[in-house]
Amino acid sequence: MATTLTINGEQKSIEAPPDMPLLWVLRDILGMTGTKFGCGLAQCGACTVHVDGKPVRSCVLPVGALQNRAVTTIEGIGATQAGAKVQKAWLDLEVVQCGYCQSGQIMSAAALLAATPNPDDSDIDAAMAGNICRCGTYVRIRAAIKQAASGVKS
Repeated sequence: MATTLTINGEQKSIEAPPDMPLLWVLRDILGMTGTKFGCGLAQCGACTVHVDGKPVRSCVLPVGALQNRAVTTIEGIGATQAGAKVQKAWLDLEVVQCGYCQSGQIMSAAALLAATPNPDDSDIDAAMAGNICRCGTYVRIRAAIKQAASGVKS
């Protein structure tokens, strides 16, 4: 079935069944491999993208549910003010260890800062809950979110 999606501000025409998860449309049809497959159950956060500015798990989101909605992926988040700040903080503080979960972490952090520019620890905990990092970079993730919010290097 032909579907037109708006991804990172661009119209993309794809052929996919309406029940195909967005994750597989991004990775397998469009070749956008920044969004990762983790658990396939919407529990780990590796597949997080934004739909209309809100973080969602793309592994369980059917592409048929995305008509007239804007999708932003890790490839496009740097074009947003919050996304650019988060990406810079991630690099400044060397957050990444293995890196597999980090696109999802960045997407959740950018959504947090777009909605709550000066989050406290409880805001960060709530926004990042469900984003799993097997390497345990949680302390650096929190520091990077705080740096991105303040604009001051730690």
